[in-house]
Amino acid sequence: MSIEPNAREILKQLSLHNAHFAAAKLVITPKRQKHYLFTQAYNEISAQLVYHSETRRPRKIKNIGDLSIEISADDSLNDELQKLKEKWSKLSWQISPDSSPEDLMVLVSEKIIDFTIMSSDEIKLNQQFYPKLRVAYDIGKPKKIAWAFARSEDTSLYDAANEFLEQQQQSGELQRLIDQHFGHIQSFNYVGTQVFQKHMISRLPAYQAWFEKAGNDNGIEWVLLAAMAYQESHWNQKAKSPTGVRGLMMLTLGTARDIGVNNRVEPHQSIFGGAYYYAKLLKKIPEKVTGNDRIFFALASYNLGYWHVRDAMKLTKKRGLDETKWVNIRKVLPLLRKKKWHAQTHYGYARGDEAVKYVENIRLYYDVLKWEVSRNWQENRPKSKIKALSITPSAL
Repeated sequence: MSIEPNAREILKQLSLHNAHFAAAKLVITPKRQKHYLFTQAYNEISAQLVYHSETRRPRKIKNIGDLSIEISADDSLNDELQKLKEKWSKLSWQISPDSSPEDLMVLVSEKIIDFTIMSSDEIKLNQQFYPKLRVAYDIGKPKKIAWAFARSEDTSLYDAANEFLEQQQQSGELQRLIDQHFGHIQSFNYVGTQVFQKHMISRLPAYQAWFEKAGNDNGIEWVLLAAMAYQESHWNQKAKSPTGVRGLMMLTLGTARDIGVNNRVEPHQSIFGGAYYYAKLLKKIPEKVTGNDRIFFALASYNLGYWHVRDAMKLTKKRGLDETKWVNIRKVLPLLRKKKWHAQTHYGYARGDEAVKYVENIRLYYDVLKWEVSRNWQENRPKSKIKALSITPSAL
C-alpha cells in the first residue's frame, strides 16, 4: 500500500504503473475517465468551502474578494473552480502541491490562510479537532467517488473490483462501514468540543495518572476510560445526577456496593471502580460480538444496563438484522421506549435512545482526546501536565 499526499500524486503513481489501482476517494470526472477506468461509485461527496469562525462568512463565492483560497493538488477541484471563474472572473486560488487537505485545514484553523476547499467527508472526520472551523457552502454539485484503474487490455482485476463492490453494496456491508466510521460524527457540536478541549487542560491532568493505571489494570485503553468519565461527569468529581448516581464515573449506589466502592465521590475509587465495572461488562458481551462492536455494546451496557442491551439484541434478530453489529443495535435501542416493542422483551422499558447518544458522545470525545495526545499537544500549552503517549490511530 502506498500513501500519497493528494489526488494528483495518486493518479500519477497509477499512470506510472507503480500501483494496480487507486482506492482514495477519487471523484469521477469526464476528464479523468479519458485516462482511467473507474469502478461503480460507492459513495457521494461534496466539495465545501471552509473558513474560520472569526472570519466573516461569504454568502456567495463572489463575496470572497481579496481573501485567499488554497487547495490541495486535485484536478477535479481545480476544474470546478475554473468553471466558477468563468462567471466570477475575480475568483483566484492557489494550489499547494505538497499539502494534504488536512494540512490546509490546520492553516485555516491557525488563520494563516482564509479559506480552503475540502470534501464533505474529510470535514466530517476532522471538524471535531478544529472546532473553530465552519462550512460556508458547497462548491458545485455532489460528485460520485470510486476506485480508479489504469487503462489496460487486461481488465480482470477491474472486473473483480466491480464484482466486490457490488457484493458489498447488496449485502449492506458498505453502508455498515459508512455508518461505523461516520455515524457518530453527526452529533458533533462546536461549542461542546471547545469546552472539552479546555477541560483537557484544566481538569484532566489531575486524574490522568489514575485513568492510565486503572486502564492498565483492567485491560482498557486509558483514553477510552477518560472519555467515558467526561461523558459521565465532565471530569467533575462532585457531579451528581437527579437519579442519584455520583462521582467521576457516575456509579449507582447498588453498583458501587457490588464492586466494593464505599465512597463514590472519591476520584481514585470512582475511576478504579468504573474501570473494573466496565471490564466486567466487556467480558459478559457474547463472544460472537467482535472488534469495536464489542466496545460499543459494553459502553451501552454501562449506561443502560447489560440486560436491556441483550433485549435489544433479541429484537434486532427478530427484525432480521445481524444482532452482533452496533450499526443495527443503535437503530433498535430507541424502540425500547415504545410499548409495542418493550412489551416483547424480558426486562421491559428502557431509554435506549439515550444509550445511543451516550456511545456516540464517547466516541467523539475519544477521537478528540486521542488525536490531541498523539500530536503532543501539551508542548504548545505549558500549563498542561498531560503526558504524550505513542499511540495508534483512532480505533473508534
